Amino acid sequence: MINNDVMRSVRFMLKLDDARIAALIKLGGLEISRPQVTDFLKRDDEPGYVLCDNTVMAHFLDGLILHLRGRDESAPPRPVEKSITNNTVLKKLRVAFELKEQDVLALMAATGFQVSKPELSALFRNADHHNFRPCGDQFLRNFLKGLTERVRGPG
Repeated sequence: MINNDVMRSVRFMLKLDDARIAALIKLGGLEISRPQVTDFLKRDDEPGYVLCDNTVMAHFLDGLILHLRGRDESAPPRPVEKSITNNTVLKKLRVAFELKEQDVLALMAATGFQVSKPELSALFRNADHHNFRPCGDQFLRNFLKGLTERVRGPG
């Protein structure tokens, strides 16, 4: 999925404004202006649209985790991801919202997207593991849809 679409989905899910998203990115360790965030959140056919790169998305997701779960002072800071894939987004959102395997399975079932436990665990494995499976756009869209319904309520 395009990083801009993920950011728009999370924005809608949590009812965030542009300034709050800029604050989350800053919390994740990257200084960014509110107008830059506005350009990321525009549709790709709108004038002024800017593609959100992996660095910004990584800091946004890290900031979201810190905002929702807090900072673990006993652990050393984790390095920022250089490459953001659908699997990375899925993992970071799972951490941010403290979702267990059963929670993710329930979210997916609620959207009508059936997935088995082995298929799900394959999405969360390291990319070099022989049972790793890349997360497709359709899976991530359904996950975001189910998570939005869980956070905001149906409708």
